[in-house]
Amino acid sequence: MAFGLVVRFTAHDEEAARAFDALAATTLKDIRANEPGTLIYVNHAVEGEPAVRVFYELYADRAAFDLHEEQPHVRHFLAEREQYLASVDVSFLHEIDGKGTTTEGITDGR
Repeated sequence: MAFGLVVRFTAHDEEAARAFDALAATTLKDIRANEPGTLIYVNHAVEGEPAVRVFYELYADRAAFDLHEEQPHVRHFLAEREQYLASVDVSFLHEIDGKGTTTEGITDGR
């Protein structure tokens, strides 16, 4: 069953948010190339809140998330992001039902 999370980041200011975006973009290159169990990993800007970013992350399962967290590029991101952020709020999500998730065939090639 798919495993997801939503993370709300509040940067110190707009300049810090832009630096955070650059760090996230670099990290996303390695996620795309090396993490088949990471199904969705998106950095969103929030309308009217220029210092806020929201990540939506969806993994094939909890094991894929755990593997993601162990990757060197993710460890680097987690360490470096702190200099840009005033706060981080994480909400872990457990799939009940949906469209476009592993229950719909994303990970088995259908």
